[in-house]
Amino acid sequence: MFKIGLTGGIASGKSTVLTYFKDKGIPYIDADIVAREVVEPGTEGLKAIVDTFGSHVLHDDGTLNREALGAIVFHNEEKRQLLNSCLKTHIRNRIMELTAQYEQGNTPVLIYDIPLLIEGEWYTMMDEVWLVYVNETTQIERLMSRNGYTREDALARINSQMRLDDKRANADIIIDNNSTPHDLIVQLDTIWNERIETVLQESK
Repeated sequence: MFKIGLTGGIASGKSTVLTYFKDKGIPYIDADIVAREVVEPGTEGLKAIVDTFGSHVLHDDGTLNREALGAIVFHNEEKRQLLNSCLKTHIRNRIMELTAQYEQGNTPVLIYDIPLLIEGEWYTMMDEVWLVYVNETTQIERLMSRNGYTREDALARINSQMRLDDKRANADIIIDNNSTPHDLIVQLDTIWNERIETVLQESK
């Protein structure tokens, strides 16, 4: 199975890139979906968060209040690391479980959509790492436009992640998304033709 690690940063366009390959029928594991699964009511992941941050990060119905938790961790690196350590093992176990299911099904290509692909050292188990790249100015402008953030809020969210420039060293393919949607599709068509179609043909 050809494992592709897809990473990027907030407002880099990673979701757009993933959608392109989803629409072509390539299966994927979305770490954000997994992260939501492991903090559902009754899970060990949610218990770990409550033990660390207190019950005020819960809604009245016992579900996780993401806004309350986000307000705590976005501006505090130490608290953000605490959150990551709460969930890291639970997320890893679930992703490995899903990987095993795809391997048993003889899946030829699998994309891993993992924001912390580099930081969490997931890249070491990938055959290729694809980085969706934008410069910081573009990130800020898109966040302010898309989410209505102030420049300060946009920067806080960008700075809570590893810089995209620092991720480049671990990337096999850089997908530059600083330009137009059309330019992005042209790049993705090339990647499809050169990287994916060959693997799919060989698996038949």
